[in-house]
Amino acid sequence: MAKLLYQGHGSYRITTSAGAVIYVDPYAGEGYDLPADLVLVTHDHHDHNVISLVPPKEGCTVITQKEALADGVYHSFSVAGVKIDAVPAYNSHHKKSECVGYVLDLGDVRLYASGDTSTTQEMETQLPGYCLDYALLPIDGIYNMNATEAVRCAELIKAKKVIPIHMKPGALFDRVMAESFHAPNRMIVEPGEEIQL
Repeated sequence: MAKLLYQGHGSYRITTSAGAVIYVDPYAGEGYDLPADLVLVTHDHHDHNVISLVPPKEGCTVITQKEALADGVYHSFSVAGVKIDAVPAYNSHHKKSECVGYVLDLGDVRLYASGDTSTTQEMETQLPGYCLDYALLPIDGIYNMNATEAVRCAELIKAKKVIPIHMKPGALFDRVMAESFHAPNRMIVEPGEEIQL
């Protein structure tokens, strides 16, 4: 069964049922001990792209927004048995041309790694079609949408479970902010906690 370790802020590690290891937006917390098959970076801000934290396996693939949104086209990839589709991510602090989110199809689970974003048109038109099992959404209300807007996004996306992340700049996690995200399908995961997907 696939697992997700929330490292804190916008960083997390996914291990697929087949044992492939994926890091998303490495920057915060602990849990960088497993060598990576795949590293995904949603954008070039310092708190999302510390690739040097990740020990690579031989042949490790690193996909950043530059590859994912090359020539203005959202690209798809297949790495270590995982299908990855880049999707739009943007708001007033994050240019659409410089940021992406990712939909990961792990075979038995589909997960939306939103990156830094607020409401996008694609949350209504594209993402529901993936029949997502999990979505991870930022709720800080400073650089991204706040918890109230994130609830509306969760309704649009229609994932079975939604995990609030990226909630307080300078902190791995904030329990009060996490609990202010009132989506009925909310799942709060604390830094260092690993869940089965």
